[in-house]
Amino acid sequence: MPATDPPKPDPTFGIPERLAKHTVRHADYRAVSREQMTPMMHHYAEVKDQYPHALLLYRVGDFFETFFQDAITVARELELVLTSKDAGKEIGRVPLSGIPHHALDRYCALLVEKGFAVAICDQVEDPAQAQGLVKRAVTRVITPGTVLEAGMLSARRNNFLAAVAIAGEHWGLAHADVSTGEFLTTQSSDLEQLCQELMRLQPAEILLPTNAPDLGGLLRPGETSEHVPDWLPTQFCYTLRSQTPFTQTEARQRLLQHFRLRSLEGLGCDHLPLAVRAAGGLLEYLEDTQKATQAPLQPLATYALTEYLVIDHQTRRNLEITQTARDGIFHGSLLWALDKTVTPMGSRALRRWLLQPLLSLEGIQARQQTIAELVANGALRQQLQQLLKQIYDLERLAGRAGSGTANGRDLVTLAESFARLPDLAALAAHADSPYLRALQQVPPVLEQLGQRLRSHLVESPPLSLTEGNLIRAGVNAHLDELRQRVSGDQQWIANLEVTERDRTGISNLKVGYTKAFGYYISISRAKSKDAPEDYIRKQTLTNEERYITPDLKEREARIFTTQEESQQLEYEIFVGLREEVSHQVELIRKVAATVAAADVLAGLAEVAIYQGYCRPQMVPGRPIQIEAGRHPVVEQSLPAGFFVPNSTGLGSAEPKAASPQSPDLIILTGPNASGKSCYLRQVGLIQLMAQVGSFVPAAAATLGVCDRIFTRVGAVDDLATGQSTFMVEMNETANILNHATPQSLVLLDEIGRGTATFDGLSIAWAVAEHLATDIRARTIFATHYHELNELASILSNVANYQVTVKELPDQIIFLHQVQPGGADRSYGIEAGRLAGLPPSVISRARQVMGQIEKHSKIAVGLRTGRRAKSAQEAPGLYPDPEAQLDIFG
Repeated sequence: MPATDPPKPDPTFGIPERLAKHTVRHADYRAVSREQMTPMMHHYAEVKDQYPHALLLYRVGDFFETFFQDAITVARELELVLTSKDAGKEIGRVPLSGIPHHALDRYCALLVEKGFAVAICDQVEDPAQAQGLVKRAVTRVITPGTVLEAGMLSARRNNFLAAVAIAGEHWGLAHADVSTGEFLTTQSSDLEQLCQELMRLQPAEILLPTNAPDLGGLLRPGETSEHVPDWLPTQFCYTLRSQTPFTQTEARQRLLQHFRLRSLEGLGCDHLPLAVRAAGGLLEYLEDTQKATQAPLQPLATYALTEYLVIDHQTRRNLEITQTARDGIFHGSLLWALDKTVTPMGSRALRRWLLQPLLSLEGIQARQQTIAELVANGALRQQLQQLLKQIYDLERLAGRAGSGTANGRDLVTLAESFARLPDLAALAAHADSPYLRALQQVPPVLEQLGQRLRSHLVESPPLSLTEGNLIRAGVNAHLDELRQRVSGDQQWIANLEVTERDRTGISNLKVGYTKAFGYYISISRAKSKDAPEDYIRKQTLTNEERYITPDLKEREARIFTTQEESQQLEYEIFVGLREEVSHQVELIRKVAATVAAADVLAGLAEVAIYQGYCRPQMVPGRPIQIEAGRHPVVEQSLPAGFFVPNSTGLGSAEPKAASPQSPDLIILTGPNASGKSCYLRQVGLIQLMAQVGSFVPAAAATLGVCDRIFTRVGAVDDLATGQSTFMVEMNETANILNHATPQSLVLLDEIGRGTATFDGLSIAWAVAEHLATDIRARTIFATHYHELNELASILSNVANYQVTVKELPDQIIFLHQVQPGGADRSYGIEAGRLAGLPPSVISRARQVMGQIEKHSKIAVGLRTGRRAKSAQEAPGLYPDPEAQLDIFG
């Protein structure tokens, strides 16, 4: 075939019809000749070339404007009016959409939330002093993972930027929150673990190195690219980056230079090349996007996945740790039930603790000890929370100060927070627990810094930093002198109206001011003939004439000049104060971490008191002994006293020592809607809460430390990958069987229900048997396959429990009580009746069930309890012929 030239871009592509049919001709700036552009538009195109995949907001006067395709996108996404602008005589008009400069943060927040990157091209010189075109430059690129502004962030959760480096089956991951300074990295060898860690972090943006010549910029959630592996989660924003900053040499050198080190050994990642590559690539991205406003990061910390209780995404979803499974909302989650924190720092810390429970008994007990002290000393807890309420978000305030974006109110709130630290130290002076003792030390430099800020800044500074009214009187002698000059001249102008009325005899003479015109003397048209000769007419209106005098203009010029000098001096004093704060960012963040931990533990103590939680006894080994346990979320959703508590006994010090009182596996049967799933979840949540260090909803509890918690409760179709409900269930079950250990807690609900009865029963039997005999994990296996109750008579570490009901002639009452013994009915038809199925359907269902029970080989075999008398009757099912069960009739 003959070679053909690639199609040229359509210059009108994307122009709305209402604009296209007028004079707008171009949506693609690349299709327009640069020589034919106006000077400003030519500069815009040059800047846009550097940031082709970001929306470029270009400062023009009091607006940030977007042009060409960016204007169309911004108008569509923000629901703004799309208009046009002249781009040159030969070009004509091009699409234009703009936003007021004072609303930049609000509109940027909306764009970033939608997954866009935004480049801010601001004026970098005073327009009044510019010769020709005002100088402009990109001062910052805002992406979903690099947000600093308070109005663009959720106060109660982190905003992580992540970077990954992948080599075969091995991977490195770095993540940072530029608003709080957290910077961590890790490395492992299982790609599934990478996906799980990303799901835990829920990063706002993920950096992915690629060799593609056109990096493609930022991929919004759901967008795909051949350069993004299809096994990575698709719900995140991915930014494709060059491989160069992710190379070992480049990344290592950048980390050493940034943290001013000679070795990475002190950071704990010297032997983790992929972790280093990911961290170095992330750091380069921040330098590239943040420009002069890069927020300081904490020293890089290295962590291992094995340091924490492993909770995969499915378990987090099933246990509803941070959001509900059905609606994905905060209300109704475990975090909702436990979050009684009073600071944003504390709320973010609690979220992290719930997603990374501890494995260390010592660490768990240190948190428990602090909660116990606060539970025992109610006055201490209440006073502590009252003081904590007066402390602002130190982590993010410090970050904005360090990046040079903090305003006057930010520094005032920092000063107010520093003033509370000595009070916290005095309150914790006699505390015994470790987290409260950490509050006793207040860095003197922060006390002094707080006093300096309070003595220099007014109580309620304006948002603007360049219009004055920031600095108190008495701080700077020259500033006071300038203010006195302005005040004197303004007083002269204030007296001018009375003076001129007396001098001219014109009773309705007024002195006014407008921003565009300045000061003026106003006389009505009827009296204008009486104006003195030294009045100079400057403006004629319908009902009045406006004049100036040489003295008035002299005073005005002096006021403006002095005010400008005064405002500049105030700004310089403020910048100096902000720089003083920026030098203490690392120290402020250490204090913030201490305050956040105390806030979390005080909140958990309050929950423990008002909800009647107990301190679990954490011991070595495998026991899960819970007396009168309760579901922490469901209990709070019901009226007081309505929740029915249940006890649990699982595991023992050694797997082989399991007994009927503490089996490794419980077969849990009972009716639909009787509370089996709730019981499973409450056991998992109690174990998780205990390893967070919290008290738990139970009368008493003795618990060992789990290495992992697995749940499989319900399933849905995964239509995106073409997997049915049953395949999703099997995938989740396979993951559990391949990763569970004797130290794990496994919570399974309705395994095998998505296929034919015989298939489902066979799978359920084999899975339960494998967990009890091969893995020996602590397991609760909820099922409607009552045939599984036979396992308890065959395996010594299996026990049967049931959720009981009370049967009446025409209905059943769910008692929600878990007791020893196996149920032989599920009451599914009764549940259908309660749901409102027509009576004819219910009647027919009972007839069919009677026939099935009468002729079912499974039912007949199990009702008679017939055992195989020899290995030939059920060959290979069990090694002991006496223990063989003819479950297939």
